[in-house]
Amino acid sequence: MDVRVSITTSSKTTLRAMRITSKGQVTIPQHLRERYGLMPETEVEFIEVGGEIVLRRAGAHSKDRAEELVNRLTGTGQGTMSTDEIIAMMRGYDA
Repeated sequence: MDVRVSITTSSKTTLRAMRITSKGQVTIPQHLRERYGLMPETEVEFIEVGGEIVLRRAGAHSKDRAEELVNRLTGTGQGTMSTDEIIAMMRGYDA
């Protein structure tokens, strides 16, 4: 079975014909393994996107900006005020 693999980097797409072995294996070209740090035993996953199969490092889902911000700020607070006290201060209420 022949498969067309689409490799997109920096707005350039290269199509290269690959053959799937009887064990379902495909060889990732060496220059791509080196470029993307895909070493032996690296876990990868296949996802379907718009009718195509995409290979990516396992667990490499992209986080949205809000999730990244919350993760970065979690546990960094140093204040001793309660939530109610902070809201009252922000609204300009006298304590």
